[in-house]
Amino acid sequence: MNSNVVIAAIAEEVKKRFEGEGSGHDWWHVYRVWKMAQHLAREEEADMFVVELAALLHDIADHKFHNGDDTVGPRIGRQVLVEHKLPDDVVDHVCEIIATLSYKGAGVTTDMSTLEGKIVQDADRLDAIGAVGIARCFAYGGHKNRPMHVPGEDPVLHQSKDSYFKSEGPSINHFYEKLLLLKDRMNTRIARQIAEERHKYMEDYLDRFYKEWEGDV
Repeated sequence: MNSNVVIAAIAEEVKKRFEGEGSGHDWWHVYRVWKMAQHLAREEEADMFVVELAALLHDIADHKFHNGDDTVGPRIGRQVLVEHKLPDDVVDHVCEIIATLSYKGAGVTTDMSTLEGKIVQDADRLDAIGAVGIARCFAYGGHKNRPMHVPGEDPVLHQSKDSYFKSEGPSINHFYEKLLLLKDRMNTRIARQIAEERHKYMEDYLDRFYKEWEGDV
């Protein structure tokens, strides 16, 4: 088995599956997570093959687009991996990562059991914050026909997966319900360092947003 050939083939398959996606969960999100995961894996000396596979397939069937069903992603991921005749231990490891890495609410822990899982989770979360994270937040909000901001509508710190999955709040509320919480949930040293700057950028952005919202010059 040539791992580079497998990675290239799966990357091409994922790219085709995500053609025309406009919610911020597109091929370029997968691409950025893939590249960031490679960077973190080199720093942490993790299993690069598992990391790359999990990064490429982590959003292959996101629960947000399957009525909250978070079993679809690992199931389709497994189908892709089996089609490429990968060893059972690799398939199981990657599918475990796909099944457990997503954020499920402020009060819900999503601990990863392996270093490779921690790395892919960090890479995915880093793409949810900073300048790109802000863009993706509003892209998804528009995709779901949600308002940008509703003054007086408080964020909800969801205490269960079901509550979080059913959330339909304004995009600005999502900063407080998820994005601003991610900095302190990074697993690896490098991810924590990167998250610090991106977190600060979001705080500065929100300050500016509220000023402009009220018509300040």
